[in-house]
Amino acid sequence: MKRYFRFFLCVAGILCYIGGYAEQADTLRLYTLYYTGAFGSVASNDLTPFGIVNGRYGKVPLKANNGYLYGSVYHRQQLGKGLGWHAGVQLIASTSRYRNIYLQELYAAVSYKNRFYLSAGSREGRDDGYNPSLWDRQLSSGDLVFSSNARPIPEINFYIPRFLTIPRTAGWLQAKGNFAVGRSFDTDYLESFRGAQQTYVRNVLWHHKSMYLQIQDTRGDFPVSLILGARHFAQWGGTSTHPKLGKQPRSVKDFLRIVAGTSGGSDASISDRINVLGNHYGSYDFRLAYEPGDWSIFGYYQHFFDDRSGMEWYNAWDGLKGIQLQLPRLRWMNKVVVERLSTMDQSGPFHFIEFDHDKYPGYGGGADNYYNNGEYTTGASYFNRSLGSPLLISPEYNTNGVLGFRHNRVRAWHLGIEGEVSGNVTYRVKASSVESFGTPYAPTLRKLTLFSIATDWRYTYRSRCAKKEHETPGWEFGVAAGMDCGSLLGNHWGISFSVTKSGVISRTFQRR
Repeated sequence: MKRYFRFFLCVAGILCYIGGYAEQADTLRLYTLYYTGAFGSVASNDLTPFGIVNGRYGKVPLKANNGYLYGSVYHRQQLGKGLGWHAGVQLIASTSRYRNIYLQELYAAVSYKNRFYLSAGSREGRDDGYNPSLWDRQLSSGDLVFSSNARPIPEINFYIPRFLTIPRTAGWLQAKGNFAVGRSFDTDYLESFRGAQQTYVRNVLWHHKSMYLQIQDTRGDFPVSLILGARHFAQWGGTSTHPKLGKQPRSVKDFLRIVAGTSGGSDASISDRINVLGNHYGSYDFRLAYEPGDWSIFGYYQHFFDDRSGMEWYNAWDGLKGIQLQLPRLRWMNKVVVERLSTMDQSGPFHFIEFDHDKYPGYGGGADNYYNNGEYTTGASYFNRSLGSPLLISPEYNTNGVLGFRHNRVRAWHLGIEGEVSGNVTYRVKASSVESFGTPYAPTLRKLTLFSIATDWRYTYRSRCAKKEHETPGWEFGVAAGMDCGSLLGNHWGISFSVTKSGVISRTFQRR
């Protein structure tokens, strides 16, 4: 953690130096916002309802009867010649969790013409396209690769948040993407959680990247558009607590292997020399949109893969399928999302694969075991919360210190609705029905079920000056209620209350 703070201070120092250049610029534009608030919930059993816990960047504790206080400050400044920078910090004091006081966000970023960004630190990514997911973060059941379910991983991320038109395409082809490297800081937590026989990798390194192409008439004459994308996540490096594994490869050459998704060198484990170095997963993303003007409809599909067999579609149609309807003129129900999730195929049972059988005689495939890995036993999680879809139940729900995902073969339906009761009152309803069959290697003896429903209502008090640019609403009061039933997580109901105060610390517009 000390290394992380030193790194952030170095980045902040560089940004402050750049900020000093603003005095020489033709135009200076900056603003600083603050948010402070409180959250509390009570529940009928030992767990907070699923719909209240998940999809909130890991802030709500899993144990029932909890609460937290938080305060955050965000600064953004536009410099001359298209340069800009912004930074943020969010501190949380919480009950019923491993560490009561912690930094949720601490980051700084530079930008060029609001098109190209370089960010360092941990951030939730609610704004400026930091998270490249195409699905609605508020209403979707959750992106399968990178959702808003877990705490943010500290990372360095170069990203293009919005689609940029590719030259010589008559305005019909646009692109965006990102390239990031990060590191986990949950070792102490995992030590307190894991059972005596459970091994894991300390100080895991991360890499992820994405590339999206959009076919759209930028002149607005043709209402249909198509987005095609691919995303890649990888865990590597670190030091395993397993005595036969120990320190994992982490050289520059190994990093290039991670980026390219190739097999490890002589210092890698036998598994990583046969397959690929580290733990890899990702998705192919597709979205078709029809936007005639006063309403819009999106159809999307996220094809998940955990290895080469999934990349070559041997896992059939495993993934997330959805439809989103947006009706801006229908205030009381202006957004509706319906989704179907299935991860049942997983390239079938363990078997020989035609495409690599000649190259690796006797090497088999199948039983992909999504989100899990034999060496990186914590899988696609951070602080034991799923980085992807929360419907593949997070390891934090496990008992007896078991690491990894125990329910990754699921079928689920999901519904999300959002609307306004008045100009100040909004609501959101999310409901999910899940059937779990365990994992390919540890199937359940019978089908386990979960039905979860949660509703969230918010009242926003806006001052008369809140309509100004970069002004915050002022006060927001929220109440949420949730209920779970079924054999997967048990029966729970609960209610939560929240209050947020926000405002402007400073806002300056100057012309020389």
